[in-house]
Amino acid sequence: MVEAGARYAAPHNVDLVVGLGGGSSLDCAKAINLLLTSGGAMKDYWGYGKAKQPLHPMLAVPTTAGPGSEAQTYASIIDEKAGVDAKTKMKMSCGDVRMVYRTAILDPRLTVTQPAAITAAAGFDAIAHAIETLVSTRRNAASECFSREAWRLLNANFERVLKEPEDVTARGAMLVAAHFAGLAAENAMLGAAHACAEPLTAHYGLAHGAALSLVLPHVIEWSQDALPRDVAEFGLPERLRDLARRAHLPLSLRNANVPEGALPRLAEEAAVQWTGKFSP
Repeated sequence: MVEAGARYAAPHNVDLVVGLGGGSSLDCAKAINLLLTSGGAMKDYWGYGKAKQPLHPMLAVPTTAGPGSEAQTYASIIDEKAGVDAKTKMKMSCGDVRMVYRTAILDPRLTVTQPAAITAAAGFDAIAHAIETLVSTRRNAASECFSREAWRLLNANFERVLKEPEDVTARGAMLVAAHFAGLAAENAMLGAAHACAEPLTAHYGLAHGAALSLVLPHVIEWSQDALPRDVAEFGLPERLRDLARRAHLPLSLRNANVPEGALPRLAEEAAVQWTGKFSP
């Protein structure tokens, strides 16, 4: 899609790129802009800081409250040809300081028609960003400010948007929270929950947020000593399980139809994910 988009745009003298949609759409628009301005193939930019030219100005219009892609300099792009087998999709993280949206329009009215399952999965992605950045070894004063405010908004509004999908005030709070959580991830990176979630998505087709709902409570229990005291006293792992339950997200690998025999392979693949490097 990225390479097709760049080919389509090339003869039209494009000077502005608009990303409209969920996190995947916003990442796709970033990547199209990158190829349009720097040339080559997407795999040439796996890693960070490989853009050869300035990108065209970009405008983001997110329609889900989840990954906060509009606040980040990375794009996650799946290379379907690089998998171990036909069912495996290799996700490439491609980033550059120039791959940033200059403006983001956070309009809650654009999020009210998304299916409940998307609201749930995207919302839990934002929750994972807010919580994992609180314990990241790269956390700093700026990231903690964004993490805490994101979690405050998510904790207060996630259930509201699940119960009342047309509550525009709650939807707006979720969009701002996802944006702040994205800024926290940009400043502090993520952790072991994201590392464990990637193989689950690659092999079993779980939505990213659904995979995170399975592993995040366990990862937080595992890294409880690294939590700020006031956050640790909040009873976070159980609160996360409660939110996942209310969102009808899977609470166990068994419920997600992941066989026990897959655990060694999943563990091996999780151990080499770059996000895990920032876990305490």
